[in-house]
Amino acid sequence: MNYQETVAYLYSVLPMFSRTGSDAIKKDLTNTRLLCEGLGNPQEKFKTIHIAGTNGKGSVSHMLAAVFQQNGYKTGLYTSPHLYDFRERIKVNGEMITEDFVIRFTEDIQPAITTIQPSFFEITVAMAFDYFAKENVDIAIIETGLGGRLDSTNIILPEIAVITNIGLDHVNILGNTMEQIAREKAGIIKPNIPVVIGECTPETEKVFVDTAAERHAPLVFADKQMYCDDFTYSGHQLNIAVVESHNNNKTDYQLDLTGLYQTKNLVTVLTALQQLRTAGWQLDDRKIKQGLAAAASLTGLHGRWELVRIHPTVVLDVGHNEAGIRQLCEQIELTDYQHLHIILGMVKDKDVEAVTRLLPREALYYFTKAQIPRAMPEEELALIARNNRLNGNAYTAINGALKAALNNAGKKDLVIICGSVFLIAEADRNLIKSYPAPVH
Repeated sequence: MNYQETVAYLYSVLPMFSRTGSDAIKKDLTNTRLLCEGLGNPQEKFKTIHIAGTNGKGSVSHMLAAVFQQNGYKTGLYTSPHLYDFRERIKVNGEMITEDFVIRFTEDIQPAITTIQPSFFEITVAMAFDYFAKENVDIAIIETGLGGRLDSTNIILPEIAVITNIGLDHVNILGNTMEQIAREKAGIIKPNIPVVIGECTPETEKVFVDTAAERHAPLVFADKQMYCDDFTYSGHQLNIAVVESHNNNKTDYQLDLTGLYQTKNLVTVLTALQQLRTAGWQLDDRKIKQGLAAAASLTGLHGRWELVRIHPTVVLDVGHNEAGIRQLCEQIELTDYQHLHIILGMVKDKDVEAVTRLLPREALYYFTKAQIPRAMPEEELALIARNNRLNGNAYTAINGALKAALNNAGKKDLVIICGSVFLIAEADRNLIKSYPAPVH
């Protein structure tokens, strides 16, 4: 098989959550352990950092990877899902896994696929671990796919665990209360391994305190260590002043990830870096700042309040649950525009009702869907949205909705594409950039 045939094989043969939903989830770590045992347990051959959370774990993973890269460490990065190319999931120093490795690994693992019958995610986790071991990385940043306790990545013994936050998402799998979801995420806390919690609430704090105590894991709450004092925008950079709570020392940082919600993610990252320095990792202040200022470009992160055009302003954002959309709405309030256009598509297992209650009613909406089985049909989405007084038309595919929005938008308007990672992936960036400029 060539690369395209190999990826097509993986998509077609293996159960894949992003396409089919919870039926693709395996309820324990047995398959992952069996796959990795067959590979000689590659996950034991390099250092790791484990990241979980409802929102922000992708940004935190990429920021940490950028900092380690900038400090001279050979750095692996495993994240999911991908936007455009399967290989985005597995990177070393910002470079995607080679096509040849994907082909060879898949060929070698085919007997195990037949006997073990793993999921798509289990295979990609094993592939990442094998690649990082063969590349002799110094450290790998490993993002959970879903939850934590039973996530396929949870066979590692990391240097530190990071849980960004807890929100009501994947309630059909993780539980329908904040406490239940926190308990699943807390499953990545290991005995005697430090854990950093980015944000917590009264409902979730006790879960983390109790779990860490049971496992004798040193526990640090990032939002009690430091806070964002001020922020400004300058060009395509977000400037943030961070204050340490215990001594009021203030430090300025620049991010090329410009969403306002990155202020919270930055505090989480900086707290994790403090703990890692204490453990002996050599991380220079200047290089930390350099890594954070270029995190998106160093690691290839897309879809986080990503500006892809001006006149009109077009932004891509992968916000897709209640907490993510609330952050998106806060960002909209800080943005200057004349008229607002929102292209929205969601998957069936999200709380669409809650999301559409949050979105601004003054916007003109373009309801659409990604071309995957999990996607909510555009007319069904439009009906729920209209019941919450969001007005607009339905389109069968993202790029039809995109053309309509660009036809309607004036030079000073804001166009946002959001609601699903898979919708963002199908948005034609060339179309966005080359579409004729509005005359008004």
